[in-house]
Amino acid sequence: MAGQSKPGAEGGAPVGRRALLGMLGAGAAGLAAAPYLQRGWEGFLGAASQVDATGLTGLLPNPGGFRYYSVVGSVPHKDETNYALKIRGLVDKPKTYTLADLRAMPQTRVVADVLCTDGWRVDDTPFEGVKLADILDDAGVRSPGAAIRFTCFDGAYSESLTLEQARRSDVLVALKMQDKPITHEHGGPVRLFVAPMYFYKSAKWLSGISVTDKVVPGFWEERGYAIDGWLDGADRHGDAA
Repeated sequence: MAGQSKPGAEGGAPVGRRALLGMLGAGAAGLAAAPYLQRGWEGFLGAASQVDATGLTGLLPNPGGFRYYSVVGSVPHKDETNYALKIRGLVDKPKTYTLADLRAMPQTRVVADVLCTDGWRVDDTPFEGVKLADILDDAGVRSPGAAIRFTCFDGAYSESLTLEQARRSDVLVALKMQDKPITHEHGGPVRLFVAPMYFYKSAKWLSGISVTDKVVPGFWEERGYAIDGWLDGADRHGDAA
């Protein structure tokens, strides 16, 4: 019929545009909200992990890649007012570093893949902090110092490295992760980062460094993990500081 529009000739296109615009708007809103949702989920996982002695929260999915796990039920918070890193053992000058002391030292940035024995990984993760070698040089390693034992203010976790491993330039006393100060949930304000090894070697909530005459197995090594947790393909003898 003359003057009668075909079905959809006028009404169909606007509806399609409205639907498309609605989808685009929802997508944009989702992208804008994603960082907030991610931080909220990470905050929930981090808080839950602090009261979860079973470690089951570490199995929950996290789009950011990292998992949250503590070997104790609760870990105290530390900050500028009460954090201290003590260097003891076979050293010439036992020292205690505050956060301000560590921040005042030369900082090194290392970008590396983070791999966990549980199977998850986060590629190209930047860490920044003080080379462990610089701290050892500052304290002065005495003979027969041959290894390093790390302790943590959770009161339970420990780790170890040989002196040769500890002096690598990709082993940090880390203050930042992903270009931000390390949060409590990620082991802050200070944690160890051992780039060429599995992530269990990168002790969280670091509070003590002791030079010893031999390697002392850490928390997971006492439970069957490898003392040298090298990643596949890692250069085991290179990159010394």
